[in-house]
Amino acid sequence: MSVFQLQQGRVPLLISLPHVGTEIPAELAGRLVPRALASEDSDWHLERLYRPLAEALGASLIVPRYSRYVIDLNRPPDDRALYPGAAGGTGLVPTRFFTDEPLYRDGAVPDAAEVAARREAYWQPYHDALAAELARLRAAHGHALLFDGHSIRSELPWLFDGQLPALNLGTADGAACAPGITERLAALLAGQARFSHVVNGRFKGGYITRHYGRPDAGQHAVQLEMCQRCYMDETAEPSGAYDEHGAASVAPLIEQLLREMLAWEP
Repeated sequence: MSVFQLQQGRVPLLISLPHVGTEIPAELAGRLVPRALASEDSDWHLERLYRPLAEALGASLIVPRYSRYVIDLNRPPDDRALYPGAAGGTGLVPTRFFTDEPLYRDGAVPDAAEVAARREAYWQPYHDALAAELARLRAAHGHALLFDGHSIRSELPWLFDGQLPALNLGTADGAACAPGITERLAALLAGQARFSHVVNGRFKGGYITRHYGRPDAGQHAVQLEMCQRCYMDETAEPSGAYDEHGAASVAPLIEQLLREMLAWEP
C-alpha cells in the first residue's frame, strides 16, 4: 500500500499535512515502548479539519499513512538541525517523545543503515510526490502555492518555554514566499482578535517550507503551526478529543488564510 495519499486539485494550491499519519508498521511495533504505539505526537484530527477546506477550495492535499515515529517527513534528509542551538528536537527518525522519554526499548534504537532504509521507503516517496504535484501546478497555473499544516500541544517544556500563541505562521523569515504573501497573511491574522498569533516566531517553517519555498522559481510556501487547543481537547489521552465547537471557530480563519494565498497574484 502507498505510504501517502494525494488528492489532486484544480487551483494552484497544495496543502501538505506531513504529521497526520498514525500507523506503526508491524515489524517496528515490538521494538517501541508500549506507549509509543498510540502515536501520541501525531497531528491528531488535523486532516479532519483540513480535508473539507481543500475540497471546498479545489486545492490539492497530500497526507502520509505512517506515524512520525517511523520517520519525520518535515526534517532534512541529512538530519541537520532546523533550529541550531535550540533545546529539544526529535530528528529525522525520532528516538524520544515530545516529553523527552525514550521511544524505543533498550538496545532497539535504529542504526544509520536503518535510518537510510526508512528514508528511502517512507520519506522519499512523499517528497517525490510533493515535488511532482508542485511541478504540475506550476505548469498549469504559472506558479504554485504550498501550505504546510501542523498542530502541536500548547505547552511542551522540552521543546519550548511557556505557552505558544494559538497560530504560528512561518515563512523562513520571508525567504520561502513572495513578500506580498507574508504581508497578506500577517494582516489577516492581525485583523482578528480571537486567536493569538505570531509570524516567524518560535516556528519559522520546517524542511518542507524551507526547501520547497522558491519564490524565484514561482513556488511559494508557508507553514502554519496551530496549537491543538484551537480544535481539540489537549488533556484527553493519548490523542485528545476533537472539539466540534473549537474546530468550527478556527476553520473559517484557516480558510481565509488559504483564500488569501490564492488571491495573491505574482
